[in-house]
Amino acid sequence: MVYRKKYMMSRRWLFAGWVAFAGLVLATAPLVAMAQASPEATATQSSSDQGVTIKVTPKAIGAPDSRWEFAVVLDTHSADLSDDLTQSATLTTDDARTLKPVSWVGAAPGGHHREGVLAFDVPAPRPSAIELRIERPGESAPRTFRWQL
Repeated sequence: MVYRKKYMMSRRWLFAGWVAFAGLVLATAPLVAMAQASPEATATQSSSDQGVTIKVTPKAIGAPDSRWEFAVVLDTHSADLSDDLTQSATLTTDDARTLKPVSWVGAAPGGHHREGVLAFDVPAPRPSAIELRIERPGESAPRTFRWQL
């Protein structure tokens, strides 16, 4: 009986240790992802043209097992922001692979201010540079945002 109690206590402590370890790993995963990306790779970039400003900030680029996310803000005082970013954006790697977004989570098309998160599947193998292009209706060239990873 005493042996069984000690055995059960040691199993509980072992389980508690594994749970604590898993919690620590999950809590530090975002930090590891950001550590894999250089400070330049997380810098906000901005482009203004024809009265529309687009700001893009990489949120999660570097984590190999999750989606790469970019916070996107569109602002204007003169036009309607009806862009469908899942159709008009592409992510291109330095070795010429092109990816389409897998999701947009944010404001619906329309209005004068939109913001949200544009997500892409992680390109493998990991590129050393990426370029996000956003094509806007009525503009002759796409907006281009580049980061070195």
